[in-house]
Amino acid sequence: MWRRQYEAIFRFVSRRASSRQEAEDLTQEVFEDAVAALAAARIDATSPPLAWLYTVARRRLIDRLRARALPLMALDEDALLVADTDKPYGPTLVAAILDALDQLNDEQRAVVVMKLFEGRSFVEIAAMVGASEEACRMRLSRGLARVRAELELRGVNP
Repeated sequence: MWRRQYEAIFRFVSRRASSRQEAEDLTQEVFEDAVAALAAARIDATSPPLAWLYTVARRRLIDRLRARALPLMALDEDALLVADTDKPYGPTLVAAILDALDQLNDEQRAVVVMKLFEGRSFVEIAAMVGASEEACRMRLSRGLARVRAELELRGVNP
């Protein structure tokens, strides 16, 4: 009975694994989990549930894929950090955004600053500026459009 379950799980894993050796290793790990669950009396020893074994196999495959992806993601983040320090883009962008905010009228500037920089909700902003939520949404939309246009005029593309 276990042999039949093993073959089904091995076929499932081997279709998704990168090599036969990896499929064998993952299948072995699945059945190690099954034995541990039997020892802890979490599954019935008379009939190993195939669905449970498939779930464990799927999770093992996902874990393996994540383990492969993490070093690549870390390498990409490091490359981005190095690239960012090579360009003096940050100070230029900040100055351009501040200048663009100065171009807004007081009502738009207040809503843009409270929403983007302070993270306030439209309910809070509306109460603070004495306007409706819809009016605040419109001020934000128009204010951001003006900031975007001002940045484009300066040749800054964030």
